[in-house]
Amino acid sequence: MASLTCELIWVKQFLKEIGFCNIQPIKTYCDNQAALHIASNPVFHEKTKHIEIDCHFIREKLMSKEINTESVGSNNQLADVLTKSLRGPRIEFICSKLGTYNLYAPT
Repeated sequence: MASLTCELIWVKQFLKEIGFCNIQPIKTYCDNQAALHIASNPVFHEKTKHIEIDCHFIREKLMSKEINTESVGSNNQLADVLTKSLRGPRIEFICSKLGTYNLYAPT
């Protein structure tokens, strides 16, 4: 989430510089409920003492309303096509959601 947030903030700043002034808070989606709760919870607990700077960075961006985090179910996680070994129907579903198509399919 931290590297995604860094990249999105960079893109947001770039869009501001080229004239897109009305940019809303960035929506980020995550399928890890624990990560979402830790990032949004301003109170530190005994079990979260070991959290690195990345979590503090995400929490700061959430508090300043630069990003919004939302939960997405594991079945709807589109990043799976880039990170997991998937079979035919699942790949086709994700690719259709991403708007991709097969260049080699007959037209």
